[in-house]
Amino acid sequence: MSSKPSFSFLILFIFSLLPLIFCISTNAPPPPTVCIVGSGIGGSSVAHFLRHYFHPTPTQPNPPIINIFERRSIVGGRMATVSIGGETFEAGASILHPKNYHALNYTKLLGLKIKPPPSSEDDDSMSFGIWDGKKFVFKTLQVDSKFPVVQKIVSFVNSFYLFFRYGFSLLKMNSFVESTVDSFLKYYERPETRPVFETVDEMLKWAGLYNLTTRTLQDELIDIKLCPLLIEELITVITRINYGQSVYVSGLAGAVSLAGSGGGLWSIEGGNWQMAAGLINSSDVSLHLNEEIQSISYLGEYYELNSTKGNSYSCDITVVATPLDEVNIQFTPSISIPERNLQHTHATFVRGLLNPAYFGLKAVAEIPELVGTLEDPDLPFSSISVLKQHYEKDATYKIFSREPMADALLDSIFSARLHTIRINWGAYPHYEAPEVFAPFILDSQHLYYVNAFENAASTMETSAVAAENVARLILSRYFSEASMDSSNLKSFSPAADTSHWDL
Repeated sequence: MSSKPSFSFLILFIFSLLPLIFCISTNAPPPPTVCIVGSGIGGSSVAHFLRHYFHPTPTQPNPPIINIFERRSIVGGRMATVSIGGETFEAGASILHPKNYHALNYTKLLGLKIKPPPSSEDDDSMSFGIWDGKKFVFKTLQVDSKFPVVQKIVSFVNSFYLFFRYGFSLLKMNSFVESTVDSFLKYYERPETRPVFETVDEMLKWAGLYNLTTRTLQDELIDIKLCPLLIEELITVITRINYGQSVYVSGLAGAVSLAGSGGGLWSIEGGNWQMAAGLINSSDVSLHLNEEIQSISYLGEYYELNSTKGNSYSCDITVVATPLDEVNIQFTPSISIPERNLQHTHATFVRGLLNPAYFGLKAVAEIPELVGTLEDPDLPFSSISVLKQHYEKDATYKIFSREPMADALLDSIFSARLHTIRINWGAYPHYEAPEVFAPFILDSQHLYYVNAFENAASTMETSAVAAENVARLILSRYFSEASMDSSNLKSFSPAADTSHWDL
């Protein structure tokens, strides 16, 4: 008998609370909308870090709604693959450094598989030559043997050749690169110890990297007394391969380029673009493919984005995560950023066979697997590398050049061409010291620009580092510091996962 009154009282009590519950729910602010233009590693990383760091509070209990707009039919931006004869190869951003901790964490989080880059499984025995347009001024020993002992002997001999030619300057070069990498590692310190940066200048000065952007790489290397031959040959080859430019790039970009020539490099099995795809899929994002944004207008309380499809979107926060240099987005009010040019790199993929006569040689086997070139305007390419040797007279090659490779030129370099694919990448800025940086905040409100950091150095990892800062900047400026979950921030720090310090 006594249970019925108790049950009735409970029902009445719950109903009496409904108006209060309803009132609270209706008073809660609607979730803000974040619109991200660009689905490459920068845009996908912003979405990831916004989700990862956001923590609901009484004043903002709802996580943001995130829209990503991509003008192409596939995500990834400058991370892309190309297929030749049923084989898949990286066509854009292709290698990652063993201390690229955001990329390593993405790989672990998304369950992706790491692989060494093509044609470098046997780094110790991979042949390398420096071509001056007439002859090889330097060429490593080349022995076709699968025996580990033979490979180690060849590696030792080649190391001796390098040391004999460039001497202790090689050690000074490595020390310069390691010092720069150590400074860059400050961006992985626990977020509670790191400021949120509103400008690229502040971000670089905090890590002790800013001065490297004020001088050329050549100036930096002369100061540490590197031998001129090393700068003219090996270092020039590296900067031409990695950034399509000479040693007159700014010092930080040059140091990053040199770091990308070291050991332990890796990529994602099946294509690096999968990092962007995985981050987007795991971040509860509304993805708009084949939809290019034409205009971004601030209308007082929100941004209006208009697309080529005739659609209009209202956004509380807008993030531009694509280079503004070669897109035609109209901003209202207008924005002001420093003028810069993108360095175009033409990637030409050829399946066929190189012509040894072009290099003044008698047999294809005498041509190094990686051919780098000196800084000479008459040289038509920056590098030629073997991506995969299919058969004795059939291989896939990748050519980097500053200008398109005409058929006549390719026919002189190759004795046979079965398949040719050309891609023109607006790959990275044309670096000129001293660098001038666009702001992370393009207006006084909530219009952000991830690619402002590219004038320091352009890589997949630097884009992720810039994106992480922009995500924190959004949380601190729009949501307030209270909405940043310090436990999430701490858990994503590489220092908390020492298994990723080395591959």
